[in-house]
Parts: sequence; C-alpha cells; structure tokens
Amino acid sequence: MGMPPSAHERAFGLAYDELRARWPASTEERDVDTPYGRTRVHVHGPVDGPPLVLLPGGSATGLVWFANAPALGERYRIHAVDLLGDAGRTERRGRPLRSADDLTAWLDALLDGLALTRTHLCGHSYGAWLAVRYALHAPERIDRLALVDPTRVFAGFRPGYLLRALPLLIRPTEARARAFLAWETAGTHPDETWRRLHALAATAPGRKPVAGGRPRAADLRAPLLVLLAERSRTHRAAEVADRVRRVLPEAEAVLLPGATHHSLPRVEPHRLDERLLGFLG
Repeated sequence: MGMPPSAHERAFGLAYDELRARWPASTEERDVDTPYGRTRVHVHGPVDGPPLVLLPGGSATGLVWFANAPALGERYRIHAVDLLGDAGRTERRGRPLRSADDLTAWLDALLDGLALTRTHLCGHSYGAWLAVRYALHAPERIDRLALVDPTRVFAGFRPGYLLRALPLLIRPTEARARAFLAWETAGTHPDETWRRLHALAATAPGRKPVAGGRPRAADLRAPLLVLLAERSRTHRAAEVADRVRRVLPEAEAVLLPGATHHSLPRVEPHRLDERLLGFLG
C-alpha cells in the first residue's frame, strides 16, 4: 500500500485537474510508455489532422496550452506534453534521466509511441530549447519548427532575471514562486488557476529538469518561426529577433506586443494562434 498523498500533492492535483477542465471537452488523455517512464500527453483535434506537438516551459505542464487548444485543434491534431523531469503527470521511471541526450531519446520514444513519423513541433521557453535540440537530433521527423520566447537558444538569460529568480532557486516556496511570476508578468493579468499550478509545480518535490549547453541553432534546417515576448524579462526581445535574422536569414522572427515571457502562451492567445496557424499553413 502506497504512502498517502502529501498536502502539496493534493493541492497540485486539484489545480492540475481544474486547469485540465478548461480544455475542450473532446480532449483525450494518453499515457505513453517510454524507457524513461510513462508520459502524459493531452490530445485534441481532428484524428486525421496534421500532428502538432507542443512542449511547455518549465513548471508549466502541457496544460499551459489550454487557451490555444481550441483554435489550434480546429486544424491540427495537437499533442501537449508533460515534460520528463518536470512537474506533471509524466512519471520518471526506468532508464535514468541525466542529460540532454536522454531528453532527445525520450522524445524519440514518445513520438514512436504516438505513431508520429513526422510532426510540426512548437515549444515555449525551456520547451523551445528542447524543441531545438530535438530538431537538430532528428531533422527528418520535423516538418516545421516554432519557438515561443525561446531561452538559451539565441541568447542567455539577462542577469537581472537570474538575480530575481535566485531566492526561488535557493529555497523554493509557493510565495516566492508567485512573487517571481507576478514581477515578470506585471500588467498581463495571468490566469489564476494557471498561476496556482505554476507555483505548486515550481516547488514540487523531486522536480529535476535536465539542462544543457546552448544548441547550434545555425544548423537548423526546418522552416522556423520565432515568436518573442516584447516585454520579456528573460532577454531583450528585439536583440534576440535581430540575432535570429542574422543566424537564420530564412527564419521568421516576430515580436508579440505587450507579452512577457511567463505570460505566454496564455495571454491574448489569439495573437500567438494567428501567427502560428499562418506559419504552419
């Protein structure tokens, strides 16, 4: 008989289920077995629609795309993933998760389990970093690549952002997670259920996302869209856009007015959806 859930686990489960209820009624939950553990995927859209895999930022869970799912799911079969090593309903069991190579091997197994030979791929923040790593690892499986305010791909973090995040990194508490989120998303009025889930996810026991070096984005071959939060505190968005255009002249780099890093992809989702749908075609 297992241990009863802790107060934190109960609170996280309630917030998770509350946000899950905001997804379209036809959304399916899939648990896909991989050598690293069972992966939770939220699936929505026409069964015969072109596949689109969505990777969230850190502490966000695949549910973070709840505001985008209705529009994206009209045309595409979307698969929103709870990341391995992060909070959510993906289990970390079996093969150890130690490196970025393990993450790409996990995604190989996940796409195999979903029977996706090729797919469009979109990631936000840490999920964008992982999407780039995967597109470089398996370019033959990626049709089009979209990055939403990617971190540690075209630029490092601004020192002020890291300084603000330091107390949360040293001793994670829900109050510190909420304060940090409030600072970065000021003026954007993020969803309260998502804020609660994010704070609980950021302080989840055993949460150990895998980091790695900056990938060689110049070697990307898939058609690329980079959507940048105009008011992102993680980096200077206009400078990142210029760098994208220099490194990959064929890529499209767009600033989303008024958005901050952590307010995406939920705040004013129609802006993001319109750009993404136009790019995917």
